[in-house]
Amino acid sequence: MCGLYCEECKMKPATVHITQIHDGQKTEMHLCEECAAQKGTHVLKFDNYFSLPKLLGSIFGQEVPVMGEIAPTPRIRVQNCPKCGMSFQQIGQIGRLGCSECYTTFEQEIEPVLRRIHGNTKHAGKVPRRAGGKFELKQMIEDLKKQLQAAIKREQYEEAAELRDKIKELEKKTGEERG
Repeated sequence: MCGLYCEECKMKPATVHITQIHDGQKTEMHLCEECAAQKGTHVLKFDNYFSLPKLLGSIFGQEVPVMGEIAPTPRIRVQNCPKCGMSFQQIGQIGRLGCSECYTTFEQEIEPVLRRIHGNTKHAGKVPRRAGGKFELKQMIEDLKKQLQAAIKREQYEEAAELRDKIKELEKKTGEERG
């Protein structure tokens, strides 16, 4: 225990610590739970029922009911992963995916969660320097292939031929040219 007492009642230990920054000025308050509630401060309680899987489950839309409450009806389609047999509800309960196939099976449910957590659904991590040039070339080739497919769909064959030639030229540089 930190030894601080509530700044309001000065009788109970301060268990709620609030730091506010307004116009560059920092103010701190140390309150007991009751005084914090009277001031209208929302307190997150980490009771005996708190666990990381429950936290992750809530992120995945699997709300964990409080004692005495009825569990909410899941908002997801009922389906199990064909590889590991896990359901999305089980993923929410344990807080992790069962296998790599779960990403594909539950793509519709996972994508909004990943966007909310990471801001994107495509990993854009660092590339080692020694592999950087080759990696960038591969990325460029992949982008050009997508553009090529789009040009073919639009029936713009001249553009498609130019893109095909660029792809072949880049593939020569990476040593991945296919016949």
